[in-house]
Amino acid sequence: MELIPQPLTKEAFAPFGDVIDVPDVPGRTYYEEALGNLRSTAHASLSVSLKAETPDRPLRSDYLERHEFSSQTFVPLDVERWLIVVAPHAAAGGPDASGMKAFIATGRQGVTYRPDTWHHGLTVLDRPGRFAVFMWRDGGKGDEEFVSVPPFTISIP
Repeated sequence: MELIPQPLTKEAFAPFGDVIDVPDVPGRTYYEEALGNLRSTAHASLSVSLKAETPDRPLRSDYLERHEFSSQTFVPLDVERWLIVVAPHAAAGGPDASGMKAFIATGRQGVTYRPDTWHHGLTVLDRPGRFAVFMWRDGGKGDEEFVSVPPFTISIP
């Protein structure tokens, strides 16, 4: 399967979570709708991540992940473009690879994946990128799950 990424927009990403726009004017905007913690024993977790750029063109992968009980937020700190791949749930469980979508975000866009959203791992495109990452964790197997899916390719402009 080959995916052609589209620019990240709030409307296109809405089924999977929120797009966070870095503000251009003074003020505050709340991005709370997609935030969620479905375990009373989980604690808030804030981390900062440095991710090497992915030189592969096209990008090939065969896995997706989810955080069944927690949203996961990525806020760019120093990033050019980065890739987002998401998938809905299949009727029989797991990700529905036929419904996968790919987006290219700018360094001025973050996202929050809703709890239980299938997605590809953090992938930066043009140079190393730094992100603040927020989620809830309790140290159990529900913190994250990785599954194999049929191999797919993403054509990156």
